[in-house]
Amino acid sequence: MKIIDYLKEDSIIINLKSRDKKGSLKALIDLLEKNGYLKEGEKILETVMEREKLGSTGIGQGIAIPHAKTEQINDIVCALGISKNGVDFDSLDGEPVYIIFLVLAPTKSIGEHLKTLAKIARLLKDKTFRTSLRNSKTPSEALKIIKEEEEKLNNLA
Repeated sequence: MKIIDYLKEDSIIINLKSRDKKGSLKALIDLLEKNGYLKEGEKILETVMEREKLGSTGIGQGIAIPHAKTEQINDIVCALGISKNGVDFDSLDGEPVYIIFLVLAPTKSIGEHLKTLAKIARLLKDKTFRTSLRNSKTPSEALKIIKEEEEKLNNLA
């Protein structure tokens, strides 16, 4: 399982404009809906915001990994937002978020959903990787950085 199996170039926003959690999530979900990866974006946004009420997915170090299960999709779908100015995401460390990795999974998904979240968290542990991702100029560059990091981690395993 690779993140790039679920994250496509047209699901990446390099210069996320919104400075708040809901606006950023809406931008990512709208992009996924516009590109045909999901339907009923508003309903999915509500589901993701409900999940955020349980506890912020802003895990610190400028990272958020919002996620939710929904009946509106049949396969795992990811989106990536990179903010140059930072997003107020109610992060655990109180700092702004610059990398938002949205993971949506079908309600029936259990193992694959958790593996995807764990893989993203593992990738984002590396400070050099986070810095490279934040400095991406285009969606294709961001995807290339993720692909290279995944290959590097797989070779270590």
